[in-house]
Amino acid sequence: MSGTPVTETALFGAGCFWGIEEAFRQVEGVVETAVGYAGGATKNPDYRQVCSGTTGHAEVVRIEFDPSRVGYARLLDVFWEIHDPTTLNRQGPDVGSQYRSVIFVQSPEQKTTAESAKAKLDAARRFPRPLVTQIVPDAPFTRAEEYHQRYAEKHGGGSCGL
Repeated sequence: MSGTPVTETALFGAGCFWGIEEAFRQVEGVVETAVGYAGGATKNPDYRQVCSGTTGHAEVVRIEFDPSRVGYARLLDVFWEIHDPTTLNRQGPDVGSQYRSVIFVQSPEQKTTAESAKAKLDAARRFPRPLVTQIVPDAPFTRAEEYHQRYAEKHGGGSCGL
């Protein structure tokens, strides 16, 4: 055995990906993160194309995690905490479908866990309005340009106003 942990992947869109990536990088058990684009029709879009709002992509963070150290439910808890899942196509000052609240589920288990968590939050009225977070099947991930990767770590901030 190589000693390399078996990992799983999560893919979340919660607004501008810089601050979202940084929040997930702080979670014990997260092995790696990458920012990029998912959920659109254009093949291999770039940042300019996604920001135009014409590709259908969301800015997302792909998270590789060790499930023996952090569960998917805990990642969902972080996801709900770091953005407003009640605003359609908007996070703070950022407006457009690329900033939508979305969970791209990687397995039937993730789908069940995400749907249950969303239903519980809505029932508990934790937020002042109903959650608009989309829970959708996995979609191809296009890694964003290198200058976007670990942006907050490199530049000391980068929360996009959230």
